[in-house]
Amino acid sequence: MKHITPDDAVAFIRANTALTRPPHVPEVALHLADEAHDLWQRTEEELAEIGLPPPFWAFAWAGGQGLARYVLDRPESVRGCSVLDFATGSGLVAIAAIKAGAQRVLAADTDPFSRPTCALNMAANDVAFETTGDDLVGAMGGWDVVLAGDVFYDRAMTDRLVPWFERLSQAGSRVIVGDPGRSYLPRARLTELAVYAVPVTRALEDAEVKRTTVWQFA
Repeated sequence: MKHITPDDAVAFIRANTALTRPPHVPEVALHLADEAHDLWQRTEEELAEIGLPPPFWAFAWAGGQGLARYVLDRPESVRGCSVLDFATGSGLVAIAAIKAGAQRVLAADTDPFSRPTCALNMAANDVAFETTGDDLVGAMGGWDVVLAGDVFYDRAMTDRLVPWFERLSQAGSRVIVGDPGRSYLPRARLTELAVYAVPVTRALEDAEVKRTTVWQFA
């Protein structure tokens, strides 16, 4: 499998996306896929050849849009805080946190395309935050707020996240998640904060609008 350099990633992002404003968060400009289904299918076919993981970073997923909307509408949730945006993808939620007045934001994602995408999106929105490609599950970084959009998509991931979120909450971090009703959402551990109807890409979801809830992990 080909090694992806930052320059390779930037060239691919620029060639396959356009600067777009997500429908539920028009305050933020992102490099997003023009034709989601074509990019997704082509990426799957070319994965072995070019070393490209599924391009989650190229789409504004419902959980992230809902969480970003919540942060922008309730800036007091992050204002002056140290924030971790976990599984940041495009950096949408991190950008929203900076715009809402967060003091410091770390955007984390293990996808090698996420950091270059975040860099392009930071420039497009005239904001700055830190990024990392490290797997931070289990890390105790002393963050005031941990934001996580659309992370409960399979059982293995949920089983990793629930104990970590529990430890973070016990240590004093406020853990806020956005989720459009994924199958492995640990509802018994969550307190509802807000609900949104979020337009999404039909090629990737089972509906054109997803009911998306923002929760606090309790």
